[in-house]
Amino acid sequence: MKAIKKPYFIDTTLRDGEQAPGVVFSLDEKIKVCSLLDQAGIPELEIGTPAIGIREAQEINLICQQEFKFKTLAWCRANKYDILLAAKSGTNGVHLSFPVSKILQEAMGKDEHWVLQNLQEMYDFASSKFEYVTIGAQDASRANLSFLKEFIGLAAFLGTSRVRIADTVGTLNPISCFKLIKSIRATYQDLPLEIHTHNDLGMATANTVSAYLAGAECLSVTVNGLGERAGNAALEEVAMALEMSEKIDCRLDSTLYSELSSYVSEISNRTLPESKPITGSLVLSHESGIHTQCLQKDRKTYQLIEASKIGKLEQDFIIGKHSGKSTIRFYLQKENLPVDEVICDILLIKIKEEASKKKSFLSEKDFYQIYWDIRKKEKYYGRKEYAGTNHS
Repeated sequence: MKAIKKPYFIDTTLRDGEQAPGVVFSLDEKIKVCSLLDQAGIPELEIGTPAIGIREAQEINLICQQEFKFKTLAWCRANKYDILLAAKSGTNGVHLSFPVSKILQEAMGKDEHWVLQNLQEMYDFASSKFEYVTIGAQDASRANLSFLKEFIGLAAFLGTSRVRIADTVGTLNPISCFKLIKSIRATYQDLPLEIHTHNDLGMATANTVSAYLAGAECLSVTVNGLGERAGNAALEEVAMALEMSEKIDCRLDSTLYSELSSYVSEISNRTLPESKPITGSLVLSHESGIHTQCLQKDRKTYQLIEASKIGKLEQDFIIGKHSGKSTIRFYLQKENLPVDEVICDILLIKIKEEASKKKSFLSEKDFYQIYWDIRKKEKYYGRKEYAGTNHS
């Protein structure tokens, strides 16, 4: 068995990502996304669909003129009109998408014979105008495997630079995805294979990782998993999963992931869930007293990823219903306040009460306000008397 090649990322935030309902990027926003992806080391970007209109084609051309280090790719339907528009846009390459499942072919008024015939004609036409041409098997996950392999075989024979296996409606799971790619790789051992997954069932990232392990070294991703319906595989999640779970060097600058994620969230008007893997605002936060006691000794006890690795700062512990004395002591020491066991006990009770009422965690300001309220009452009532009250 051949060793798997290093992951090769193709970011499609500006193409498939912008196809998410209601998402529109300005040219300046596109250029900034490109700049951040370039700094992160992404080797190739699918930067748009020229056939959308003149303005789209012009913006693609302007992006190509920025002299970024990555290769640029235009997405096209399998027709000469789209290819000609792409050629004028100035991208390095073109991606030609073909419907390979019966359900898509019937909806588009095509059949398998048309697909194979058109593949050869469009490939020949496109290869006369571009440095490289990639071929897409749209809805490959629902295609007849025999026909899918025939399609891939013809693309390989013609000399395609890469074949994209698209899970267009997100029907695969990590096991079925692995088996599909393994079967294709067994037949076409040297052909560059790309996996393009959708997240309809919440498995896009897992499927992309699975496909890579099965032999698809080219990974199609978007920042934040932005894309149609439930989205695509998330760049930052796939890359960190490969690195942390499989010890595979993705050769990317992960310290830019948080900035990329925040910026794409902002310009797409898609608020990130606080618990979104890798870049969510609370994914490196801890409340449980059992955890924070260990975390103060070693962050690795209950935290897989160092904050600095993904461009974040380590976060202080959450103050809430599940906090323990270790968190109380942490915040007292932070402000050089005396760590008094009686006060700690009272603070812990009050914090749990307030967090339960609020149905959320408390801010540092809330914490210190409670502390000073306790101190004032202690001074008024006296230590012994106050400790014996109900602290109301």
